[in-house]
Amino acid sequence: MASLVLTVAGYAVGGPIGALVGSFAGSFIDRKLFAPPPVTINNTQEGPRLTDLFVTSSSEGAPMLRVIGRMRVSPQMIWATNFREVVTVSTQTQTSGGGGGKGGGGGGGQTSTVTTTTTTYSYFVSFALGLCEGPIVDIGGVWADGKPLDLSLYTWRLYRGDETQGPDPKIAAVEGAGRVPGFRGLAYLLFEEMPLEKFGNRIPQITIEVIRRPSATGTRLEDVLEAVTIIPGLGEFIYATDTVYRSDGFGHSIAENRHGSHGKSDFQVALDQLQASAPNVNTVSLIVAWHGTDLRCGNCQIKPKVEFGASKVTTPWSWQVAGIGRASADVVSSDSFGALLGGAPADRSVVQAITELKARGFRVVFYPLVMMDIPPGNSWPNPYSDNAATNGQPAFPWRGRVTCSPAPGYAGTVDKTAAAASQVDDFFGNATPSDFGAWNGDTIPYSGPNEWSYRRFILHCAKLAVAAGGVDAFLIGSEMVALNAVRSSASTFPAVAHLVALAADVKAIVGAGCKVGYAADWSEYANFRPDDGSNDAYFHLDPLWASADVDFVGVDNYMPLSDWRSGRLHFDAQAGAASIYDRSYLQGNIEGGELFDWFYVSGDDRKAQTRTPVTDGAYGKPWVFRYKDFYSWWANQHYDRPGGIENGTPTAWVPQSKPIWFTEFGCPA
Repeated sequence: MASLVLTVAGYAVGGPIGALVGSFAGSFIDRKLFAPPPVTINNTQEGPRLTDLFVTSSSEGAPMLRVIGRMRVSPQMIWATNFREVVTVSTQTQTSGGGGGKGGGGGGGQTSTVTTTTTTYSYFVSFALGLCEGPIVDIGGVWADGKPLDLSLYTWRLYRGDETQGPDPKIAAVEGAGRVPGFRGLAYLLFEEMPLEKFGNRIPQITIEVIRRPSATGTRLEDVLEAVTIIPGLGEFIYATDTVYRSDGFGHSIAENRHGSHGKSDFQVALDQLQASAPNVNTVSLIVAWHGTDLRCGNCQIKPKVEFGASKVTTPWSWQVAGIGRASADVVSSDSFGALLGGAPADRSVVQAITELKARGFRVVFYPLVMMDIPPGNSWPNPYSDNAATNGQPAFPWRGRVTCSPAPGYAGTVDKTAAAASQVDDFFGNATPSDFGAWNGDTIPYSGPNEWSYRRFILHCAKLAVAAGGVDAFLIGSEMVALNAVRSSASTFPAVAHLVALAADVKAIVGAGCKVGYAADWSEYANFRPDDGSNDAYFHLDPLWASADVDFVGVDNYMPLSDWRSGRLHFDAQAGAASIYDRSYLQGNIEGGELFDWFYVSGDDRKAQTRTPVTDGAYGKPWVFRYKDFYSWWANQHYDRPGGIENGTPTAWVPQSKPIWFTEFGCPA
């Protein structure tokens, strides 16, 4: 009504504009005088609430499991709290209506206010699950209702079931001090304040992989181990302690280096298991591999490759090695199923691994390794053929096969010529320590010659070791058997001279506090005796062993400890050994048996057990030919024997001057 009156009055005074002003004024008066009163609505919502707690089955008097090896078990509930209820109240208010009508007139709308109060209930419970008879080594996977359970999302404690374990603090807090057993002899897993919402507000049905070694009356191998080698050495993020994720292209991320339920990287879980299984290990050799590309040393590059190209995207950081990123790196060989080798470990992952090892109290040996990436079906000239005329090199060969081309013993070989030295020079390259920049948090920049050479690989690794705060020992190489045997003249070994120079450069980088050495194959550490009828015997590695920059003689020792055959009609059984498990028999073959007392001339001799004694009729020094006679080799002066004639002057080796390290050891099966 007021709107109509004031509109007419406004028109009389001010025309159309006055009418509009009058209309607004009238609508305001209408809303104040005639609008209905506001409406207030209060809603209350309440979520589901428990009246009882469902628990995993527990049987009174159920037998305790005894696990040997690895086994997935369904545990027994041995203790649980009442559920703890957390009430959460939230309020939301919405106001609507009361606005003007068409043209702003409104006509007086009704205002409504809706207030919604929501009450939700969350539930938490603490409980302990008995696993099996202890002590156990560790647990592996954990599943809840059949699905992998990420333990990093929960508070949990594992009791391995030894005879000294004490009460859990949560159980003691609930039950009272002095009223709680330690459950000694029982391995159990305790969850503290587990949220139950994702499990339908109940304790889920949990199964657990248990790792337990059998009991023993004597000393076990794992109890006396003091050092191990960590492999595989390849894998873009295998050594990272950060969890690295890759995008699958559909908005999801997949963990590259975390596949267990412990909430840690695979590397950290592996170290946990190592320390639990072999508690006396205090030294770790960390193998870091790059890829070799050719058996011909003059053509062989040593490169860090990736498993997938630039399309692979990772977070929170990306792969970088030697100053290059994924887009600039070569990709490893592959087939229809995918990559055939792992990629080189990212520099950042190597630094993280060394840091983690040192934080756990391990001594660290940095072990660079060349992994040959030569794919099946290749057409590259094979140096192990006359004139290197046969195409096709063996797939994924041992690095110890890298040699000059053509190789010694084949027609057209460049061995004992300047051409051999030139090929070896190309393999080692010209990188120097000054070509490498400072660690930038992701990689070591490089500004030297445009080469993927062996020197670039080793010097880069030395810089990485320093970036990680240093290591205890550093290897400048390993098992380069054929390369070290290449000669530029009858008695000159150019690869050995390169290793001597490389050791000096590495020592300058890592410092006097780091031991530097080379890990020779067991077949090359002592001397070089070519199978060419010359009767030559050269202590070819002695310049390296005698170098002031080399601190130990490293040997990868895989010599045989037995010559056991099936049945009892063979020499070792007839000599009185009870079985291949006879400890005294095996121990006697450490400095005895094959490669000490005797050897097999051929494969046919091995089949027939036709044994040839190891002797030295000319000079009475059989240790020269005994690979297993480490002590005599170490304790005596060495004399080269060109053509079988002993020189009058010894080599540079000083008897008993340096320790021998078994940088790897094992026994052929």
